[in-house]
Amino acid sequence: MAVVKADAYGHGAVKCAAALSPLVDAFAVAITEEAVALRGAGIDLPILVLQGPHSLEDAKIMSSAALWPAISTEHQIDWLEQTGAQFEQVWLKCDTGMHRLGFIPDEITSARSRLTALSLSDIVMMSHFADAEAPDSALTERQLLRWGQVIDAAPAGSFSNSAATTGQIATTESWVRLGYSMYGGSLVALPGGYSLKPVMQFESRIASVRWIDVGESVGYGGRWVARRRSRIATIPAGYGDGYPRAARDGTPIGTEKGTVLLAGKVSMDMITADITDLPALDVGSPVTLWGDSPYIDEVAGYCDTIGYELCTRITQRTPRLFHRLTGERD
Repeated sequence: MAVVKADAYGHGAVKCAAALSPLVDAFAVAITEEAVALRGAGIDLPILVLQGPHSLEDAKIMSSAALWPAISTEHQIDWLEQTGAQFEQVWLKCDTGMHRLGFIPDEITSARSRLTALSLSDIVMMSHFADAEAPDSALTERQLLRWGQVIDAAPAGSFSNSAATTGQIATTESWVRLGYSMYGGSLVALPGGYSLKPVMQFESRIASVRWIDVGESVGYGGRWVARRRSRIATIPAGYGDGYPRAARDGTPIGTEKGTVLLAGKVSMDMITADITDLPALDVGSPVTLWGDSPYIDEVAGYCDTIGYELCTRITQRTPRLFHRLTGERD
């Protein structure tokens, strides 16, 4: 199951879903509106709505659009009863320890019975890891134990997200839900011999170059101060485009000649970099803010966040160009 919520993690949900349709069994989104947009674009594979209906009207829309609802509360079942809506498949969420959504294990039998009474017989159990980046943690072990008890009574299920799948947490399930890893990012170390290729290349070009003397500062607040005579490049990309304002001095930026470092606070429309050691760089030289080098997860580390946040914050004013790779590994 390919997760394409949040505009496919900032990559473009419609374009990504169209490219992935021949390769996956179903899609997942967070809310009904995201699913309806995919249906409107001609995506006809099953679509799971992870948050389920948010209202009675939502439940009706989900039924008419042939969506799969994830059910995690009693009032969502109430709405299904009130609408008499029919669904090909319903997912029932068990709270094994994340404590955001879902029925606790002791409530699952009752919830299943209510759904079965509505002639909803194809019910897939689901849960969500709270600490998949730490497969040996006490929390993960506790969740796996509870999941095993639930699955004994309902074998069809889905537990693994990207981190659990790439980290190879062993669990019984019939579906895996791939999100962030499908776009080339990972919060866990991959098994030996495996690698992920980033889908997104966030790029710009140097727009201006200037020399500054020792002691001169760059950017708002004068945070970065030259310790030598320095050559500074201005790059048209800022937090108004999705480049994180929290990026620290020294955040890596890729170029064809090597890596340069962020110098000064990120502005809404521009960033600045120290290119003193790469004299071949000049106005017009392309730069990679994240992609093949540096990786988005590396940049995120300099911003005290995760790559998920960076890619989902790309704004609408940033131009998007879509390319389909051809060859052995499409």
